[in-house]
Amino acid sequence: MPDDSLTVAKRPTVRAKHAASLIVLRMVDAEPHMLMGMRGAKHRFMPNRLVFPGGRVDRADLIAPFATPLPEATERALRKKANETLARALASAAARELREETGLSLGNPPHLGGLHYLARAVTPPGLPIRFNARFLVVEEHHVRGELGGDGELDGLRFYGMTEALGLQLALPTRLVLERLQLWLAMPEAERNTRPETPVLLRDRGWVME
Repeated sequence: MPDDSLTVAKRPTVRAKHAASLIVLRMVDAEPHMLMGMRGAKHRFMPNRLVFPGGRVDRADLIAPFATPLPEATERALRKKANETLARALASAAARELREETGLSLGNPPHLGGLHYLARAVTPPGLPIRFNARFLVVEEHHVRGELGGDGELDGLRFYGMTEALGLQLALPTRLVLERLQLWLAMPEAERNTRPETPVLLRDRGWVME
């Protein structure tokens, strides 16, 4: 069942910070497995929750070099709600957070050509910490290194879709996984060329599309 613990209090609206998460995808016997880890209890945003590697865009991400550019369809999807600089910074942030939190890498500088756009989620107004987060997908064969990272995520491993959906997940994480199921069911050509992503949810204050 969705986690109802993320309630919206009446506070002045905080501007949502741009952020990016990267779903590293591994297929095992036709079942998708996603690299995920548990946020520690001391985190201010979604503590003790299973999440994908990711975080907010840093200033350095705006000028970070990359070895290969984003696929045209991915950049086009990101630029629906961002300019060219921010779109590429989101991808750079996703690659950086993957390296920092998991020890895995897309290269140095990163190769962005394997990234696919999946969804966007905006934290509800009224919460003290808000993110305008983009979720990107990369297949495992694009990634190098050994699992480790900075310790920010506990229990870091690949979770099968059935296992993950059977856990007590935060609402946006559950919906992103459900969106991933739909995305994987599409013909590959349609995944990479569709110009728009359908709105998934406008409920409990969350905006997801």
